[in-house]
Amino acid sequence: MKPFLILQLRPETEASDDEFAAILRKSGLSAADTLRIRLDQSPLPEDLDLDEFSGVIVGGGPGCVSDPADKKTPVEARIEDAVMSLMPEITTRDFPFLGCCYGIGILGHHLGKVVSKENYSEEVGTSDCSLTDAGRTDPMLAGLPENFLAFVGHKEAVQRLPEGCTHLVSSPTCPYQMIRYGQNVYATQFHPEADSDGFEVRINIYKHRGYFPPEDADKLIAMCRAAHVHAPEAVLKNFVDRYATS
Repeated sequence: MKPFLILQLRPETEASDDEFAAILRKSGLSAADTLRIRLDQSPLPEDLDLDEFSGVIVGGGPGCVSDPADKKTPVEARIEDAVMSLMPEITTRDFPFLGCCYGIGILGHHLGKVVSKENYSEEVGTSDCSLTDAGRTDPMLAGLPENFLAFVGHKEAVQRLPEGCTHLVSSPTCPYQMIRYGQNVYATQFHPEADSDGFEVRINIYKHRGYFPPEDADKLIAMCRAAHVHAPEAVLKNFVDRYATS
């Protein structure tokens, strides 16, 4: 099998390692089945060839693509530039891509700069997601129930559906929870890799990053631990099962 390219954006080692382990666990991949690149530490190889990979998976991160350049740290700007540099080829070729949380910002920004903090931010916690008519028949959502809970936490969101995209999953608080461009380029606002353990790690790491009042951390951890969030992980497994190529 060709490996999957895993691009990670989190500059905190504990958060990055936990996310990578979750992606492997939920997708059924082993570390040997992937090329993992932490973009906070390493640039993309100059000779990177997408044909050497089954697909690309982009994890989440604390940056916001809609922030002005002078509000981004050098690391955030470098990470964003690296991921954005791949999007023209990915969308032109309709190459298998799954962007998780930050990934929908990257896709929406590339397709039409439709991402902002104007509406649809969601506090750290769960969101009541529902399949759209198109989502009910999309292979990436096979096995998911009509309605399901997913972990979320984001300051910016897609404000309108980019041209060429299909709307797959919605929620009352954020309409564009999952979209598809073409036939093979997917992005979710929710975290398909996240479970309560992983969100506890992130809550502790990011409690001073403006997602929620720091004093609410323990309450949010308890809320996440009480939530039954299992369905979203099927998105990762479906992506790998569909696009694994030799």
